[in-house]
Amino acid sequence: MDLDVIVSTIRGFPGITRKNTVHEIVNFLSTDLSPDIVASEGEDAAAIAYGNDCILFAADGIMESLVKEDPFYAGYFAVLVNVNDIAAMGGRPLAMVDIISMSDGKICSKLLKGMERAVRKFNVPIVGGHTHPDCNYNAIDISIIGTVPRTDIIRSSTAEAGNDIVFAMDLDGSYPPGLKYAWDTTTKKEDKDVQEQMALMCTVAKERLVTAGKDMSNPGCVGTMGMLLESSGKGGSIHIEKIPRPEGVDLMRWLLSYQGYGFVFSCRPENSQRLIDLFKSVNVDAAVVGTVNDSSEMILCAEGRSKVLFDFSKDIITGCGPRRSKPGHKG
Repeated sequence: MDLDVIVSTIRGFPGITRKNTVHEIVNFLSTDLSPDIVASEGEDAAAIAYGNDCILFAADGIMESLVKEDPFYAGYFAVLVNVNDIAAMGGRPLAMVDIISMSDGKICSKLLKGMERAVRKFNVPIVGGHTHPDCNYNAIDISIIGTVPRTDIIRSSTAEAGNDIVFAMDLDGSYPPGLKYAWDTTTKKEDKDVQEQMALMCTVAKERLVTAGKDMSNPGCVGTMGMLLESSGKGGSIHIEKIPRPEGVDLMRWLLSYQGYGFVFSCRPENSQRLIDLFKSVNVDAAVVGTVNDSSEMILCAEGRSKVLFDFSKDIITGCGPRRSKPGHKG
């Protein structure tokens, strides 16, 4: 376990570097237009106040390389990533719309088969969208809405110094052929078991077990935690050896993998065991892997050594810093 290699590899990983321009778009498009916007940039989904609840609103596009490599999984993951974004906020997904751009009918057919399978797997319908049948490329983009009580919403920008860092990861999965960093934990499970796992996040939210949370996405488990710390204006330390990992999976590959079902959290130490036990009830491994602090540095620790991965006083992942309170924000 070469800590220098781990740090340099994560810092240069495209799942991290491709997010570096997010802040440029965020700074260009204002979210200060409505007091009903409870959460926006830096979060997994926007949250818009609606009575005692929030409407959660998110969108994801699938990378061109995945559409080319495996259109079925591209369609399937287009649904999965959106469902995960709603779950990460403690919400219940309601419905989706899609935008399909196509130049090849066979690829489009495989995309649709993947989407159809995922709709049944997660029990979230696609209720409309838009089709571009005359493009010179193939693409799939999906937007989703969900709902969460305003009192239960989980943000990724509210970690507190002294919190435990908890990683929850489903180790029962596999890498589909040709997809090096896609850890698939859902396609081979019973639909009811997958839906039970997703619904667990509503319990986590209702019991107020975490101060912040985020689903593990393209930056990998450590990189996703980096985004949470960055948006919270905090630092922290993570012990590599404590991260749950399946037997026989290469460590570096695991740290960079997109998780079919995985979340990073900050939580008060007195709540950590309850959080771990809840995930165990749906056959998901969770563990305390580190601590949040008031510094600007995210530090990785392994085999008695430590090394700074990101110093947010000068480094950026997305560039989305702490959310400033605005009049009307009561979430």
